Amino acid sequence: MTSAGPGRPRHQQPSRPGATAREEILDAAAELFTTQGFASTSTRSIADAVGIRQSSLYHHFKTKDDILEDLLEGTVSGGLTFARAVAALPAGPLEAEGPAGSRLHAVAVYDGTQLCNARWNLGVLYHLPEVRSTRFARFLNDRQELRHLYGELGGGLSATAAGPDGGDLTFRLVESLIYLRADGAVGPESPLQAADAGLILCGLGRELPAIRAASRSLIDRLA
Repeated sequence: MTSAGPGRPRHQQPSRPGATAREEILDAAAELFTTQGFASTSTRSIADAVGIRQSSLYHHFKTKDDILEDLLEGTVSGGLTFARAVAALPAGPLEAEGPAGSRLHAVAVYDGTQLCNARWNLGVLYHLPEVRSTRFARFLNDRQELRHLYGELGGGLSATAAGPDGGDLTFRLVESLIYLRADGAVGPESPLQAADAGLILCGLGRELPAIRAASRSLIDRLA
């Protein structure tokens, strides 16, 4: 996407993170969507927060939905890319990849870290009524694929045959970090704690030290 050309001057010097006007628009929108609400935020207010004309914003994004779509995609893209890489690893000897649950734990830690460390807590927008429409099918499909990969990696990890799916349970625990963050209740260890909780509830508490070590090794190798 080309940057704003002649006739689209800034009102002020750039003051937001981002190498391009497009990135500054995304940052401003992320702040406004998460602090004022999506419905209450206008494209004019986003442009004002960046210091550009509203017409310049439309040079990069045609609608407010386009901005929201890019922001939502950003919340799952990193975790999904990492989960795909982990799921694609060839099956190897147990001692090579660590005990059962190591791959699931690695994905949970990595994904949870992405959610907790993002500049804005955009996961709170997942359940907007607007996001349920087919307009956001790309994001919804990617999030569903990520959830499916959690399920694949957690296959067979439930403590009992009648117990919950270990992967889906861990996925839900990781996404709970979004709401803990909204309450100011997350810290540097929160992603690890969510991953640990998922594996403990799958009955793998005794193996947790070895799972953690193998998980860390996978993240160092693939991230």
